[in-house]
Amino acid sequence: MSGIVFRSVSKSYGQRAAVCDFSLTIARGERIAVLGHSGCGKTTVLRLLAGFTTPDKGMIEIDGQVVAVDGKAMQETETRNLGMVFQDLALWPHLTVRGNLEFGLKSQGMPARQRIQEIAKMLKLVHMETYIDAKPGELSGGQQQRVALARALILQPQALLMDEPLSSLDMELNLQLRKEILRLQRDIGFTLVYVTHNLQEAFEIGTRIVVMSHGKIDTIGPVNRIREHFKEP
Repeated sequence: MSGIVFRSVSKSYGQRAAVCDFSLTIARGERIAVLGHSGCGKTTVLRLLAGFTTPDKGMIEIDGQVVAVDGKAMQETETRNLGMVFQDLALWPHLTVRGNLEFGLKSQGMPARQRIQEIAKMLKLVHMETYIDAKPGELSGGQQQRVALARALILQPQALLMDEPLSSLDMELNLQLRKEILRLQRDIGFTLVYVTHNLQEAFEIGTRIVVMSHGKIDTIGPVNRIREHFKEP
């Protein structure tokens, strides 16, 4: 069964068409990189999938369930079983690392003893177990990224949505965290939808790449085909 399906989805803001007749099927466990310049519609695709906005036309399905169709949300964001990491990370600055991870677990009604176990396990996965009592302002940019990843993954989402998550980092840290994201995806097995304007990020992260332009899919295919499209050596 397909994990995520967009069927002829369109979204406009006033007179500006952000996404036009967008159709895409993403298999469970697949790594999709959505590539394009600023304003091409790639972030709107993520917002539509997450439920932050609804399609004017078309249908979105997750795990065989219709979550949005023709201007109506059939499932709210919190019931779509998605994890999200965006460029600004949105960590709660007044909470410790533990508090940031615990927030979602508490909302699910998980008992305290189990929360302790799940937080310890996830922080070990992202190599942040020694920072459990630190607040975000005490962490480096890369450490904050790891906490944001842990917070998104601790609820065991079917898919992780990432919008330009590494664009503010220097090249060395960017390369390091690309490898971390791939390791986590291999270890946990979640579907990954990764939005970027960076060719090399897309080539490394995605097993399949969707190139967008002016709200539409310009081309789509595996990395080797997209390399040819951009005439990369």
